[in-house]
Amino acid sequence: MLSKQQIKDINRLKQKKYRYQEGLFIVEGIKSIKDFLKSDYRLHTLYSTVDLFSTKDENCEIISEKDLARISSYKKPQVGLGVFRIMDEPMPKPSKLSLILSDINDPGNLGTLIRLCDWFGIRNIYCSKKTVDPYNPKVVQASMGSLSRVKLFYTDLKSLMKKQELPVYGAVMDGEPIYRKKLPENALLVIGNEANGIADELYPNIDHRISIPQFTSSHGAESLNAAMAGSILISEFRRRSFKG
Repeated sequence: MLSKQQIKDINRLKQKKYRYQEGLFIVEGIKSIKDFLKSDYRLHTLYSTVDLFSTKDENCEIISEKDLARISSYKKPQVGLGVFRIMDEPMPKPSKLSLILSDINDPGNLGTLIRLCDWFGIRNIYCSKKTVDPYNPKVVQASMGSLSRVKLFYTDLKSLMKKQELPVYGAVMDGEPIYRKKLPENALLVIGNEANGIADELYPNIDHRISIPQFTSSHGAESLNAAMAGSILISEFRRRSFKG
């Protein structure tokens, strides 16, 4: 049975302040927990209603469904909740195809973009400091375990982009249609904020402005969200270099 203090401490991790104060974050869902257990992330504590995860770690507690409901973010909790340690890794120099995110606010969009990068083999994402925290429970949930394989680095994007040798492509509404554009195998792809697009200070360091053309009249959808746009653009980059 979980104590009141344990429940309080776990629930605190749903807030960014306490996540970084304690260096811990929450992972829920059977698949996601298993992915993190196989990754470089270190397990702090695993709470489960059944012995399902086949881990020999001593910090595993079997708890009741009632206790799991007290600490879960899900309306219908699955069988477990893992608390993992936040990793602090040195930021590598961008290489191959990498994603740059300018002030992405929506946790669902960020989680989906992480999942897309995992699918398309993009291992590093470089984020502005205003981009939503990757350990936000909604981001972790939306990434479906992909956060265990894709690394995110939060930095001054203007400074980062100035130093790049790779070509930089920015997704904008009035850019050249991507279907006409010759795309390299290695590049930096910049995706902007859901409402305001790419931050103004980054534009001088964008080499190519690209867009996704609209095929309907002016009465159609006004725009695509960041995750939708990202899926189309990343797919186009990978399609051009596909050798399978």
